[in-house]
Amino acid sequence: MVAPHPTPAELDLLRWIPFLPLLGTVLNLALGARLGRRAAGWLATLAVAASFGLSLYVFLELSATAAFRDRVYTWIQSGSFRADLSLQVDALAAVMLLVVTGIGALIHLYSIGYMGHDEDAVRFFAYLNLFVFFMLLLVMADNLLLLFVGWEGVGLCSYLLIGFWYRDPANATAANKAFIVNRIGDFGFILGILLAVTELGRGGVWTLDFAQMQANVGLLAPAKLTLITLLLFAGATGKSAQIPLFVWLPDAMAGPTPVSALIHAATMVTAGVYMIARLHFLFALAPLTLSLIALVGGATAFFAATIALAQNDIKRVLAYSTVSQLGYMFLAAGAGAFSAAIFHLFTHAFFKACLFLGSGSVIHALGGEQDMRKMGGLKPHLPRTYWTYLVATLAIAGAPLTAGFFSKDMILWQLFQRGWHGLWLLGLITAGLTAFYMFRQLFMVFHGACRAEPEVRARLHESPAVMTVPLIVLALGSIFSGWLGAPDYLWGSRWDAWLRPVFGGHPAGEHGDLGAEILTTLLTLSVVAAAIYLAYLCYGRAAAAADPLSTLGAPYRLLAGKYYVDEIYDLLFVRPFTAISRWLAEVCDPGLVDGAVNGIAAVARGLSEAWRELQTGNVQHYLLGFLAGTLVLLAYYLGRI
Repeated sequence: MVAPHPTPAELDLLRWIPFLPLLGTVLNLALGARLGRRAAGWLATLAVAASFGLSLYVFLELSATAAFRDRVYTWIQSGSFRADLSLQVDALAAVMLLVVTGIGALIHLYSIGYMGHDEDAVRFFAYLNLFVFFMLLLVMADNLLLLFVGWEGVGLCSYLLIGFWYRDPANATAANKAFIVNRIGDFGFILGILLAVTELGRGGVWTLDFAQMQANVGLLAPAKLTLITLLLFAGATGKSAQIPLFVWLPDAMAGPTPVSALIHAATMVTAGVYMIARLHFLFALAPLTLSLIALVGGATAFFAATIALAQNDIKRVLAYSTVSQLGYMFLAAGAGAFSAAIFHLFTHAFFKACLFLGSGSVIHALGGEQDMRKMGGLKPHLPRTYWTYLVATLAIAGAPLTAGFFSKDMILWQLFQRGWHGLWLLGLITAGLTAFYMFRQLFMVFHGACRAEPEVRARLHESPAVMTVPLIVLALGSIFSGWLGAPDYLWGSRWDAWLRPVFGGHPAGEHGDLGAEILTTLLTLSVVAAAIYLAYLCYGRAAAAADPLSTLGAPYRLLAGKYYVDEIYDLLFVRPFTAISRWLAEVCDPGLVDGAVNGIAAVARGLSEAWRELQTGNVQHYLLGFLAGTLVLLAYYLGRI
């Protein structure tokens, strides 16, 4: 059962939440060169921190069953269709606001230290603020059209930030890849929006306003509703990097590390999950689409986790980890447990941001090195980075009482309780894989003997406080944020109570058989503990000369090669498209298009040349022509007589 949309109260304050980061962008673009890199960083950080302060105020003023709205102006008015530039905050949007602005502010603060020596830091902070602005617009939109503006805005900003170091062709290629792959998903998203407004219009309701869509969802025929949700889900697969459109996210590591943290934790990739949760009243009535979402989510979670097992780039491991954890969120959403999906999004933001920023601290200490095979033994050199990284690793692995434990346990229990036993087993195996590859990374980076070059080893140092303080805050969040969703056999969930008015009567927090829930939890913990111990045996006891997994031979090469998905896409899509484009450019364009245009021009030129021969300027020639014409006319008329 879907809960009715609450009637919002007007609150003009809301517009300032996205406006402040936008103002930060404008000021940095206008005055950043005069302010200097560090001042530009602080300006951008304060803009997002102020948005967080306002978001926290709104959250404290908001009850779970209420909503606030700020109608800025009427954006489109055409016949019966109307769309406002209107912002809205309900219980779901309030959670997302705290994630985007809170995690975003910490990433901005960290960036002051990380990007302090980059000559283009002012441009970086302007882009970073713009990224947050568009994500806030997406979260606070009260209609699907405005949400789409934010949706495309974060896509644009990701392109700008992934290709931030654009002088390196590899970075420009990665940015293009992210942009193009997302356009494929967005094409489906646009079709879904158009079909939704058309079908509602057939029923006499021309709107994309969420509240009105929810109130009139009964006007949509089941077949059309399924098609609409499938098209919208196509957009989500691109933005949230699910099969088959996940290939852009690992390459997005080409951008600066804070960008990776922002994309993976607080903004872009969460947009697809949020969109499905926001439109849950559509998806809940489309069981076929929900089943597909669950299957795609489960397959993506497992698939990406296996790839992460054999990667050696510290950021690439985390990138595939993000794809896998997003798969968990879609798995929950597909099972109808929207509250559990958003809960994992919430906890994941803390430990994934901590892990990415921690990896940035490691890369910063090693002078840009990202290959884990050239690391090791960093624990005594980077103590604050190590301990925070350990906490975040425990959280993502699902160690007891950490944030990841509670949110992942909620998803797995919801799957088991609702009869999705096959996907529950897949999620359980993926939990073991996650624990293994994350502790493999921890042992390879921080334990054993240091494998860095001597000159790099001599310069090892902990990052400055402006970088480690955000790590400490995020590490604390990696533990305590999960306590909001504790199961009933502990102290109970406040999370479900907060979001139940949004998602209605879905029993996201109903635990039913406590005995069965405890048994499944113990089984999950056993799998996770076994995986951690196996990682310790392989990587923790001593530094191995070669990766123990490499003894697997062909399976290892398959995982290290990422199942050769990029190569398959290149063979099936990129090369044929390139060949067709080359044929159009080299054959079709000069032969047909240019040939037709040039042929017409040549005929016109020939006729002009022939006509020009008659224009000799000799009067005698003209009189002779006149006489010949007169004779022809006379002959014609005399012949008729």
